[in-house]
Parts: sequence; C-alpha cells; structure tokens
Amino acid sequence: MSLDKILAISGKPGLYELKTQTRSGFLAESLLDGKRLSVSIRHNVSVLSEIAIYTFTEEVPLREIFKKIYEKENGEQAINHKESKDKLEAYFSEILPDYDEDRVYASDMKKVVQWYNILQSKGMTDFSEPEVEETSDEEE
Repeated sequence: MSLDKILAISGKPGLYELKTQTRSGFLAESLLDGKRLSVSIRHNVSVLSEIAIYTFTEEVPLREIFKKIYEKENGEQAINHKESKDKLEAYFSEILPDYDEDRVYASDMKKVVQWYNILQSKGMTDFSEPEVEETSDEEE
C-alpha cells in the first residue's frame, strides 16, 4: 500500500485509507477501527506522501523518515507517541539528526511516531518511492 492512499484528516484521530471518490468528497476507512467515513471537500486532509519534515538543509519526505524508523527499530514498533517531549526529541534526533528544532514541534514528532506505529501495526511498511511510469516524448 502506497502512502499516496493514506490520509490524515484534521480533527480526526489516526490515519485513513482512501477508498473511493464521491460527488461531494471521498470515502475513507479508518486504519484504527475500520470504520468508514464520508469526507467532504471542506475537511483539511493531508496525503502522507505529500508531507515532509524540515531540516536545516532541505525538507525530508515522510516516507524517508518512516524508512529510518523502520531500520532503527528492525521493523518493530517505535516508542509510544505519548512519551515526554524530551524523549520524543531525543528519539527524533536519532532518526533525523539535522531536523530544524524551530520549525518541527513536539506535536509533529508525536504524529510521525504515532503514524509510523499505526502503519507498522497494519503491515504497511513498504516506504519505498513509488515507481513512476516514464513517458517518452519522441518527436521526429
């Protein structure tokens, strides 16, 4: 399962899998409890493949951070997202040593760790870059 189909919906806990598009928005299924939810286009929705974390040099895509957590934890669960701010910051600096402390908040770290644990518990641990079909523009 690609991160292109995994959503974070503002005001709703956990992560959701995009199921289908509707006239007024789309239908998503919770990865936590399997309940389906109709989401209107007025909701603030983020696709995990579009999220990145600030470092001092660049923005690192979430998939790369998930990969680093996966490697650090040997495919197991990460620390609990309810750990103290200091523990989360220490953990995050192990994963991404040059993250920008001024722009990456403890709440962001909590979300990343929580999202990783949700995906890991569902066996969605393929964080590789999706294959992009190459189109050739052969003009004669």
